Amino acid sequence: MSNFGLAPSVLRFYGETVDESRRLHRSADGRLELARTKELLRRFLPPAPATVLDVGGGAGVHAEWLVGDGYAVTLVDPVPRHVQQASAICPAALGDARDLEAADRSFDVVQLLGPLYHLPDPADRCQALAEARRVVRPGGLVAAAAINRYASLFEHVTYAHLHTDRMQGPVSKILRTAVHDGEHFTLAYFHRAEELADELRNSGLTDVQVFGVEGPAWSLVKAVEQQPGDGPTDELIASAMTAARMAEPYPELLAASSHLLAIGRAPVA
Repeated sequence: MSNFGLAPSVLRFYGETVDESRRLHRSADGRLELARTKELLRRFLPPAPATVLDVGGGAGVHAEWLVGDGYAVTLVDPVPRHVQQASAICPAALGDARDLEAADRSFDVVQLLGPLYHLPDPADRCQALAEARRVVRPGGLVAAAAINRYASLFEHVTYAHLHTDRMQGPVSKILRTAVHDGEHFTLAYFHRAEELADELRNSGLTDVQVFGVEGPAWSLVKAVEQQPGDGPTDELIASAMTAARMAEPYPELLAASSHLLAIGRAPVA
């Protein structure tokens, strides 16, 4: 293990291999994820200039638009590269979602839009959510993102290689165990929607709701991007966004999204 008890593969992945900011801004499914995350959070955020603690905020992709909306954002992340990048956007420091330095009840909003991805131990996820609950003010908002349990099944169809023996084994393992720890990605945990909701409720949060971020058509957008040509049209992306909104009343469709976003509130009393 390395800094803050983070698995070395996770630190290497984000510190040396992948540029998460580039993925969210340049890939078709990344742009869909970013747009829908903004849309969902703006539905629940208190008015600016509320204070936001962006836990595991990476290079500041979400901090950037929040600052642009007038929020006072502080970011913590365990990856030095991310903290250096995010420091150009807002106050940023190294930190662990499971042991925040922030004082009790000191932020209006606490968001964890990445930490739960890489905490396969339930006790670690419980601790991260308990810390968010501790730091947020009474009545404040906690938002936590997760990778959907079935995301890899949809994703690897878009690459047109799920039928190969090389991919069926790893994807089947994720479906069975909810954990990925191999090539192509890094150590990761894949949630079911009801499991994510239970984790927030067990941390003491109330009014918990879970949304599918990209919705049930995200893999169609990604599949088009993988094929020769100019990629998905604006009309296809707009249709996928509309599908995500239309799917919200139907919890059975949560399983088709790539990411989940859970919203909860700290009790007032």
